[in-house]
Amino acid sequence: QVQLVESGGGLVQVGGSLRLSCAASGSILSIHSMGWYRQAPGEERELVADLSRGGLTTYADSVKDRAIISMDNAKNSVSLQMFSLKPEDTATYYCNAYITVNGGAYDVYWGQGTRVAVSS
Repeated sequence: QVQLVESGGGLVQVGGSLRLSCAASGSILSIHSMGWYRQAPGEERELVADLSRGGLTTYADSVKDRAIISMDNAKNSVSLQMFSLKPEDTATYYCNAYITVNGGAYDVYWGQGTRVAVSS
């Protein structure tokens, strides 16, 4: 059983910053990558940023100059720092991870989501 638990969401002022954290726990043999997605009401879930264990990062165009993703391999955790927040950053943010528990194929796991609201 693998669990991803997010923390750090909440209400933020326009132009402010936030830090989201996610920790994976359970029978984890190896993690290939961890990342963050978000879903606004009425919209599809979209990638915000992800980071492979080897250090390859991907950022959505909408955040690439305003976000930093980092991973703590020893703690099986990933963090997302976002700056200069805009109202359009308002969404539920989901952590995900590609994990293998037995050395076979990597499966994707999702956290329960943490709500971020950016207000003016």
